[in-house]
Amino acid sequence: MEGTPDSAVQAVLVQSVPMPADSIEVKGYDFNNGVDYKAIMASYLQTGYQATSIGQAILEINRMIDWRLSDEPVPTDEQDDFRDPVVRSNTKCKIFLGYTSNLVSSGLRETIRYLVEHSMVSCVVASAGGIEEDFIKCLGATYVGAFALEGAGLRRKGLNRIGNLLVPNENYCKFEDWVMPILDDMLEEQKTKGTVWTPSKMIHRLGKAIDNPASIYHWAYKNNIPVYCPALTDGSLGDMIYFHSYKNPGLVIDIAGDIRAVNNEAVFAKRTGMIILGGGVVKHHICNANLMRNGADYSVYINTGQEFDGSDAGARPDEAISWGKIKIDAKPVKVYADATTVFPLIVAETFAKRQEESKKL
Repeated sequence: MEGTPDSAVQAVLVQSVPMPADSIEVKGYDFNNGVDYKAIMASYLQTGYQATSIGQAILEINRMIDWRLSDEPVPTDEQDDFRDPVVRSNTKCKIFLGYTSNLVSSGLRETIRYLVEHSMVSCVVASAGGIEEDFIKCLGATYVGAFALEGAGLRRKGLNRIGNLLVPNENYCKFEDWVMPILDDMLEEQKTKGTVWTPSKMIHRLGKAIDNPASIYHWAYKNNIPVYCPALTDGSLGDMIYFHSYKNPGLVIDIAGDIRAVNNEAVFAKRTGMIILGGGVVKHHICNANLMRNGADYSVYINTGQEFDGSDAGARPDEAISWGKIKIDAKPVKVYADATTVFPLIVAETFAKRQEESKKL
């Protein structure tokens, strides 16, 4: 390029180094091949941006599902119980599932229920709303509304807005009628049998009482999957406990018992995976439990939080590595997205896909 200033040529035509042999070329799905949902999902990994993150999350969750202790060499100091080849082949990754209350208010509740119904996760950590909204939906429906509905007008009509969802206040009245006798029974058991009620024991009792296959916690009760809720009083359930303290005082909920239990879920696991939808207390509670074992082996975060304000909700997995909550050599993934839009797709390509394949065997 005669006459072109050398400085411009050098600035624009910088020589590239060769890309590594295992580099992934960006290439999206070609709809000339028809509508093939399996191929569309397979293309996400190569698409870029959050589609690639979704593809990476699918790979990470499948690693959780596939791992067996038999994949690892037997260490010299291994416990006798875990030397048996059959035991080793049956020892799976312990998968922690965490989610916030808004996700149970949404239709994602059915996806979560599916995972618990089929024992696809090992333990659950939820916010208070993530517990009560499941039971409330067994008593009354939640409806699709709009984000722009005026709050004052809704208040006068007795309609509570959760984003673009509407919950009639009558549902919470039904919840009070249902839960108060159970709290009475719990108090009686505390007095007569010395029962120490932790949040997880309380949720187990409520899951037994609801006796409804549409409920997440019905299946957690049936499958003996522990459900932890460190902020149990931060919602309608807390309101009911408050009212009960006047109607029939004396019920005690012990959170100390559950912190030992949830930490031990991680401490005594051979390998752990974390799937955390949303942020706040559920995210930190699961991560902190895994700190007790020097970090989770597999991790997937799905949330819209940003890290610029220093919030734990927005923190990327690399920050958790610095605390020892995720292992240094792990390959964690964060998907920046509303979980209602992406988690059903991820479940379809992981847990549900394996379930359907097993039916064909």
